[in-house]
Amino acid sequence: MLRGTGVSEGCGIGKALIIQHRSLDYSGVVFGGARQEKERLRAAINAFMQKTEQLRDRLQASAGEKEAAILDGHMEMLRDPFMLSQMEEMIDGGATAEAAADGVCNQFIAMFSGMDDELTRQRASDIADVREDLLGIMLGAEQVDLGAIEPGTVLVAHDFTPSMTGKMNREHVAAIVAEVGGMTSHSAILARAMGIPAVLSVSGAVEALHTGQCVAVDGFRGTVLPEPTPEQTAEFKRRQREYLAEREALNRYCNLPTVTKNGVKKAVYGNIGKPEDVQAVVQNGGEGIGLFRTEFLFMDRMSRPTEAEQFEAYATVAKAMNGREVIIRTLDIGGDKEIPYLEIEKEDNPFLGHRAIRYCLDHPDLFFDQIRAILRAAKFGDLKLMLPLITCKEEILAAKKLIEQCLRELIEAGEDVHPVPVGIMVETPAAALTAAELAKEADFFSIGTNDLTGYVMAVDRGNQAVARLYDPMQPAVLSAIKMTIKAAKAAGIPVGMCGEGAADPRLIPHLLAWGLDEFSVSASSILKTRKMISEEEA
Repeated sequence: MLRGTGVSEGCGIGKALIIQHRSLDYSGVVFGGARQEKERLRAAINAFMQKTEQLRDRLQASAGEKEAAILDGHMEMLRDPFMLSQMEEMIDGGATAEAAADGVCNQFIAMFSGMDDELTRQRASDIADVREDLLGIMLGAEQVDLGAIEPGTVLVAHDFTPSMTGKMNREHVAAIVAEVGGMTSHSAILARAMGIPAVLSVSGAVEALHTGQCVAVDGFRGTVLPEPTPEQTAEFKRRQREYLAEREALNRYCNLPTVTKNGVKKAVYGNIGKPEDVQAVVQNGGEGIGLFRTEFLFMDRMSRPTEAEQFEAYATVAKAMNGREVIIRTLDIGGDKEIPYLEIEKEDNPFLGHRAIRYCLDHPDLFFDQIRAILRAAKFGDLKLMLPLITCKEEILAAKKLIEQCLRELIEAGEDVHPVPVGIMVETPAAALTAAELAKEADFFSIGTNDLTGYVMAVDRGNQAVARLYDPMQPAVLSAIKMTIKAAKAAGIPVGMCGEGAADPRLIPHLLAWGLDEFSVSASSILKTRKMISEEEA
């Protein structure tokens, strides 16, 4: 039995298809002159755009707009004038089109791969996907036709990329197995969107399995079983039937209010990273947006978004939510999330360094653009501001002073704006310990269990040697959460949770007992979370 990380629920059984890595060796390609190489490069990019546009449409039909947007991101990379100019500069220096594309892509891959945040590291995988497809076009390298696979196929690869997803016949895929990837990787996101059982981070899967072999994949437990017995096969099929029936039953919670077993009203919101994510929240019956991670508006580009671009993004989400609450977290960026154009200094301990609200307060021009955009967009809906990584009252006061300045300037300029509530994320031990004092300056709290757990337990969740300690059910973390909720209740302000803990079935009974008002989760977890709340008492 092989073990990995179950990232998409369900059990799938079928015949394995091993997708071997294509040979993209261009060492034998001869430089044909700068003009000819540039023409070859542009022809390959045009072919890539046409192919990816077709794949995008196919993926939209099989998975949805949000998932198809991943391929939009791939196309945007090659539309970036900076990236193209870098490639052409290498060609002017005597590089072939293949070497130029490979070299520039590798520079970006190296930059993103070194980051601590898993969502940011995913950009490296996206660029690697683009590089492989672009080189494949130029070299004429053949690839497995995923549109012609047999029914009941278990796809096994080193990495399962978005472009591979767009090519495959989803109805014929029984399960996905990959050697890399985690819960937030695009392969995981796409597998969940299409309802395909998936296990990632299965070390040595490509070598251990072979094409045509019967394989059982357990997306719940993160296991891959070669050559299951008839008894094991029957058990897998039974569990899959039960899972599908349970998933179908969840649909009845889509348009229901969130109410506990003893009649206490709560709310289940959705977390988003980009405007297009809001549709998944709406479709799953989200009652609001509890976390808009605005840093994603700043990534995958060569210059920071303008005030106008940010305004458009915030206004789009506000309109889509049609009067329901939207909580926008101000820029949570810093040493742990490297963005080249911001020229953020490398730090020995980035999670303890110059990031989030600390960085924004020291760069008021950046902060002003974002605040002005949010204040202007607020006329289209119920927008609220949320400050990340707060550790003391002085940070709240400093931020509020800048927000008030922005408001005054906009009013003086004749803009139709008004004050918006300003809350904070409680994600540090300092904030939890002083929650009673911070509540005097904040309009609401939102508990970020991801960082809070890491900071309280002094653990790097990416370090497998200590990963067992990264658990919101640790007594110290529970104490910090309870303390925060108690302080909010005493101050009479709303308190929510926007970390992964908000959907944790082990934690939900405690959160209800302590009085948490709002649970903000991924769009795919909204219905399950609402169901769990309805079965518990507050």
